[in-house]
Amino acid sequence: MLRWLWLSLLVVVIDLATKLWVEASFEFREQLPVIDGFFNLTLVYNKGAAFSFLADAGGWQRWFFVVLSVVISIGLVVWLRRMQPHERVVAVGVSLVLGGAIGNLIDRVLYGQVIDFLLFYYDHWSWPAFNVADSAIVLGVGFLLFDAFFQKQSELPPERG
Repeated sequence: MLRWLWLSLLVVVIDLATKLWVEASFEFREQLPVIDGFFNLTLVYNKGAAFSFLADAGGWQRWFFVVLSVVISIGLVVWLRRMQPHERVVAVGVSLVLGGAIGNLIDRVLYGQVIDFLLFYYDHWSWPAFNVADSAIVLGVGFLLFDAFFQKQSELPPERG
């Protein structure tokens, strides 16, 4: 099932290209309204994890998240390698998560922080800014949850009774 690594590579390429574009086009915290009152493009940096978890931890978190990303990425490649051909939904999910993990890993290694630029909001409420890698991770987890809750049901043997 390593043939699905093309999807991971696609995520990494799109993630890096969009981050390079945003860095070249925006000043820090500059915002460009895309859908007024709902969605802006912006340029922000995150030294932490999701929702800026550990962002103010003093610097050690950079290498913690680098090591964690490498370990998770290796685990995902091993998982992908062991999959059966009929496990396509899981393979797509794992490949998306892997691509997202590598995209953010590259940022942490090169810059010590992750570049985020997609900002959704309403009135005074705002979702933390995120990027293509984060989107791929969330989408990939969605595929894995779909498989866990819906696909597996059809593979169970019928109940006896």
